[in-house]
Amino acid sequence: MPRRKNQGQDENADETTTTGEERDYTVRAVERVCSILNLLQNSIDGVSLIEVGQATELPKSSAFRYLWTLEAHRYVERDEHTGLYRLGLGFVGMQSRHLEVLRERARPWLEELRDEFEETTNLGILDGDHVIYVDIVESRHKVRSAAARGERDPLHSTALGKAIASQLPDARVRDLLQRTGMERHSDNTITSIDAYMDELAKVRRLGYALDNGENAPDGRCIAAPLLGTHLPAAVSISAPAARFTLKAVEKAAKRLLDVADQLTTNPVTDQQLNETTV
Repeated sequence: MPRRKNQGQDENADETTTTGEERDYTVRAVERVCSILNLLQNSIDGVSLIEVGQATELPKSSAFRYLWTLEAHRYVERDEHTGLYRLGLGFVGMQSRHLEVLRERARPWLEELRDEFEETTNLGILDGDHVIYVDIVESRHKVRSAAARGERDPLHSTALGKAIASQLPDARVRDLLQRTGMERHSDNTITSIDAYMDELAKVRRLGYALDNGENAPDGRCIAAPLLGTHLPAAVSISAPAARFTLKAVEKAAKRLLDVADQLTTNPVTDQQLNETTV
């Protein structure tokens, strides 16, 4: 028999009601969580606490508790500068529309970089505790450095990983590194969390990250974070170390930073998202 909600019972408790022979197994708290997530998914710029309260018909204090709980589980994140809420890293999969728009915008730039430097270019995103390759434009050289689209690589030993990690809170980075460990892939691989944090400070200062034979002994890669996308993403150029010298890296880094800036100067709009079919 359905349990009645006692007067004064917490509003978040499960509710089951019956009307005649029809039963409603709806859980009001879950419905509100779904409403919040749907609201966030449909906005690229984020939503305010007031908007969340209106969408869920909750008072401001209750809406805040829902958001605080979701944030604690990484399903929601709050922009410290604007105070707006958006989907967190726990729902990268739910951000597929944002990601598809970004991939489409990045593709011509990746091709241009490939043609200019004749090396492989990549678009990557943080997926859980690893970097996943979202798009790749391969070098035309017979000997080249190239992953496969959808392939995952470590955060600690790749330029893409460093570039993305440089935009995350330090506590979050340490948590990711402790969870995955820092496996040594070559003599150059950074295997200390403190040393890695020092490396991120350098990345933030320069604006780009370098994998100097750390993920593969004979490879070299540079990456720049995409700062205005609301996604933990970066673009990179990768090549065999023998061909991609440190002098060549300096020249490529300037161009890569310019491309990253071009990609994030005009942020994706809600209209673009609505026009994109995934």
